[in-house]
Amino acid sequence: MNTRPKGFTYTKTSFNFIAHYKDGKWSEGELRSEDTLLISATSTALHYGQQCFEGMKAYRRKDSKIQLFRPFDNARRFQMSCERMMMPAYPVEKFVEAVKKTVLANESFVPPYGFKDSLYIRPFMIGVGDNMGLRPAPEYIFSVICTPVGSYFNGEVRPVDLIVSDYDRAAPAGVGHVKVGGNYAASMYPQYHAKQAGYADCIFLDPKTHSKIEEVGAANFYGITEYKEYVTPKSPSILDSITNRSLKYLAEHVLGLKVKEQDVYIDELDHYIEAGACGTAAVITPIGSITHHGKKHVFAAHETMGTYTRKLYDLLTGIQFGDVEDPADWVVVL
Repeated sequence: MNTRPKGFTYTKTSFNFIAHYKDGKWSEGELRSEDTLLISATSTALHYGQQCFEGMKAYRRKDSKIQLFRPFDNARRFQMSCERMMMPAYPVEKFVEAVKKTVLANESFVPPYGFKDSLYIRPFMIGVGDNMGLRPAPEYIFSVICTPVGSYFNGEVRPVDLIVSDYDRAAPAGVGHVKVGGNYAASMYPQYHAKQAGYADCIFLDPKTHSKIEEVGAANFYGITEYKEYVTPKSPSILDSITNRSLKYLAEHVLGLKVKEQDVYIDELDHYIEAGACGTAAVITPIGSITHHGKKHVFAAHETMGTYTRKLYDLLTGIQFGDVEDPADWVVVL
């Protein structure tokens, strides 16, 4: 690449991967240069939201090699999403192989080491074919696209201010636990209004009682207590974040924190000294304050990234870029 990528924007790369499902079986799949799709106007993906996707990255190491971070976890989560959306599972090994092929075919787009830039990878599946009624599609497309992206933050990472939304992201027994477009579509309107009001993003509470934190926009929430605990909400309507899985492991096995998955009540934040949102895009976004019904709760670590959050961020990004030893076979070097 001649120039560094700026933020999370799409840049057309040389190749993407595509495979078709028809008559009960998947095609071998192939790399292609075209990044558009021609599908039936009656495709279930368009009318009934029958689709799912994953988000992951490829990283350039100091030795110029490229590596993936926990791709098999993405593949297994993708299968879970497919099952919930009544779509045929794409085999785990083939998923990872498709990702590898796509990254290697676009090796020149993987940003150089040293700037925290990366190649963002988006595997997805959509229901296609002629189908007007509410039923699973007769055909499916699985594809892997990618684009170089810059570091999520410009300059020093600083805590952000959030506001609690009165809207719900997902239903208690709905599809909040899988990575499907409908969850993100439901988030757009409240996120827009949060930003219009001067906040970085919104926080969604549990849809049943509106008393417990569930997610931050499109990311998982965590808090660090004064008792050296890493606490994150546990709910059937929260996406099982691979970033959060990794942070929980590092918090317990490297930093010696006690990890708890439990209810996090919006009115009981006083014993949290740090808080953050975590996901593939930013890794960690530290939270400086949360406003709920006009009351603003400010965390002790509200001016700069907290001590434990900084350690977790440095550890995880260090592993992703090959600077910190892989603790649990998370990395796949290409």
